[in-house]
Amino acid sequence: MFIGLIKAMRPKQWVKNVLIFAALVFDRQLTVLPAIIDTVIGAAIFSLVASTIYLINDLSDIEADRQHPEKRKRPIASGLVPAWVAWVAVVGLLLISFPLAYWLSPAFAIVCGVYFILNLAYSLWLKHVVVIDVLLLASFYVLRVVVGVTIIEVERFSPWMYLSITFLALFMGIGKRRAEFVLAQKTGDNHRRVLEFYTREYLDQLIMIVLTIAILAYSLYTFSAPNLPDNHVMMLTIPFVIYGVFRYLYLIQVKGFGEAPEEVLFKDRPFQLTIALWMVSVFVIFYIF
Repeated sequence: MFIGLIKAMRPKQWVKNVLIFAALVFDRQLTVLPAIIDTVIGAAIFSLVASTIYLINDLSDIEADRQHPEKRKRPIASGLVPAWVAWVAVVGLLLISFPLAYWLSPAFAIVCGVYFILNLAYSLWLKHVVVIDVLLLASFYVLRVVVGVTIIEVERFSPWMYLSITFLALFMGIGKRRAEFVLAQKTGDNHRRVLEFYTREYLDQLIMIVLTIAILAYSLYTFSAPNLPDNHVMMLTIPFVIYGVFRYLYLIQVKGFGEAPEEVLFKDRPFQLTIALWMVSVFVIFYIF
């Protein structure tokens, strides 16, 4: 049961919290030890808050998950972890994470609170509201970036980076809905009510719109952000971003992935290599040039 509880906290999802380090990297503080320590501690605390949400989601979606071919294997849906144990874990995690967040930074605690409230609203109501559901999914990624900004003192974090992450997050959120829609059509089991209001054509159009804006926003960031080299060498990272989003689009529309975005990162080697090359190029440009 304990192992099942850990799985229900979805540690694999914590990979999303790498966005918390965006402020550290893009504000050129990756060599500042106190900032690194605070960001690592903040990421750990935020992971506990996120795990609380995952537990609440599984508790509220027990019946729907039991009708899903994969989600019915989750610890709470399968009965491996009793519901009362999950609720005790929720209370315990809240009592630990929020005081620690306030200790690290009051602003950080506020953002954690906003994230928690929005997730509750999403789980209980807004995930059934068409369009609003994907907008909220994207906001959860953006809030992770905001978390990083509240933990350390940031001087020059470009608004274009916020915009890029917003539309990339929308891309993944809409891709998630598309994958769920396709699966529902194949199995004939619509486990998510909001899918009744979507069509594959509509979701594909949304993907094209947000994908175009995401690439444009990142491209504008590479030559307009205030803390980049004057020779615009950051523009050399644009091909990695273009290939990465094209690869993700391929995985969504051709391979049928996308229902769990974090699984793409763990399973697809070309996507992993692209991210690694992009990260290396950013580090070289920011800290060696």
